[in-house]
Amino acid sequence: MYNTKKDFQELLSKILNPLKPFYSEERARLKIGYTSSHYPDESAWMEGFSRPLWGLVPYWAGGGEDKEFAEIYRKGLAAGTNPNSKEYWGKCYDFDQRLVEMAAISYGILMAPEKVWDPLSEEEKENLTEWLNEINRNQCCKCNWQFFNILVNIALKSKGRTYSEEKMESALAFIESCYLGDGWYVDGELGQADYYIPFAMHFYGMVYAKFMQKEDPIRSKKFIERAERFGKDFIYWFDDDGSALPYGRSLTYKFAQVSFFSICVAVGIEPVPLGVMKGIIMRHLQYWMNAPIFDHTGLLTIGYHYPNLQMSENYNAPGSPYWSMKTFAFLSLPDEHPFWSVESLPMPKLEEQKYIKHGDMIVQRKDGHVYAMPGGRLFLHGFAHTEEKYAKFIYSTKYGFSIARSQKTLEESAPDSVLSFEVFGHVFVRGQSKNYEVTSEGIYSDWSPIEGIDVHSEIIPTKLGHKRIHTIHSAYDCIAHDAGFAVSIGKEKECIVKCTQGNGKLEVLKPDPNTNLLITKTMIPMMTYKIQKGKNIICTEFEY
Repeated sequence: MYNTKKDFQELLSKILNPLKPFYSEERARLKIGYTSSHYPDESAWMEGFSRPLWGLVPYWAGGGEDKEFAEIYRKGLAAGTNPNSKEYWGKCYDFDQRLVEMAAISYGILMAPEKVWDPLSEEEKENLTEWLNEINRNQCCKCNWQFFNILVNIALKSKGRTYSEEKMESALAFIESCYLGDGWYVDGELGQADYYIPFAMHFYGMVYAKFMQKEDPIRSKKFIERAERFGKDFIYWFDDDGSALPYGRSLTYKFAQVSFFSICVAVGIEPVPLGVMKGIIMRHLQYWMNAPIFDHTGLLTIGYHYPNLQMSENYNAPGSPYWSMKTFAFLSLPDEHPFWSVESLPMPKLEEQKYIKHGDMIVQRKDGHVYAMPGGRLFLHGFAHTEEKYAKFIYSTKYGFSIARSQKTLEESAPDSVLSFEVFGHVFVRGQSKNYEVTSEGIYSDWSPIEGIDVHSEIIPTKLGHKRIHTIHSAYDCIAHDAGFAVSIGKEKECIVKCTQGNGKLEVLKPDPNTNLLITKTMIPMMTYKIQKGKNIICTEFEY
């Protein structure tokens, strides 16, 4: 149980101390694995160096001391930005991963300058300034990355160094264009309502407000008000046991899921009462610390609830999971802050069914667990397993979701919580929808798993679970499977599947191991239908 400031400081040290033996000779690189991402290995090593700062910076700002880490980062920042060093991070290019990693360094310059900035010599400060200005000479992706432009430039500005007001204002204008309403943003043109809203758009917006409140009070107030409104919806993504909804991409960042509430505490806003936020943070960290997410040396692994490369994206390098250290933002609070003494409260009473308009979903709460029914996905395939991460009919904190190994067999496809079609020797599911509509009563979408099959799906919440009505126009005779959750072996009765229209036959699939994000071995109850050429209407009910 984590309660006091010392408890959380010790937890931070427990997570980060295993990294110490792996820093390079000049301390500017951190190599902790042998898998690759799409960007160069040198950038991955720089990412490994940078990401622990998301936790160390607030730890230092709140009075924490670790002389070894302080020396590692003094030396590493000096070497990494020195063109004459063999560990120089180098010049950047458009959409470079190193532009992302500049944000944690800028966070440090703003929040803990006595550890990140002040120990550097004047020459080293100039080198760091010059290197950070690479972000002003190269393009950032049109998404949450625009905040990296903002953070770097306000950090440089805070130290009276060369920066770009033009780049900063352009990025701020882009962020404003992403705002939808009711506290919700979209993460760029192809973005979805996923964790990039709380742990990126809002997190950085609140950092901006904290350090720019006097200089830019109007925009800072706007960021704060939006976060306060968003938090009243986002709390619905959290289970009574502390877990958060597995949904969307970048789930390998694990406990970064709760970093939104952490930065709220650090900045001093309360979308929900302080004790409630402390309870959410405490239970969330306890949940993750009880999961097998560390390897035998104590390093965080790629995966979700257990090591699993299958579910990763092409931008997940060995050091990527340390993005989760953003959750320790609250360590910046002084010792006398009420957060450290307030009682950790349980989840408040929430609506059993919540329509989140700008989140494009309906959320059910049953027995303390979260069940979310999203509208679907309109954008093209952008990252690995986009279909599984955004286009299933329902997602759950209790059961997670499954990732396909292939489309060749049902076992390898592991098609939980979807309507899948067996045709031409492959398994096809919903990916990009033609359109969808989310209302307070249900979710309606039109989609096609493969040319020749068109489906209109209605997902209607019920008191016991939900029902699905599918109108299928098919050019082929084929087989369809309307599947429930992937449940632990022996617990198939936790998800009851009933056919109320059509020729459904109950089956239970044993998918390949390690396909589910939460459970290594599962069974998937499903209703199997014979689909004939022409129009077919099938209806399946699910109880859980």
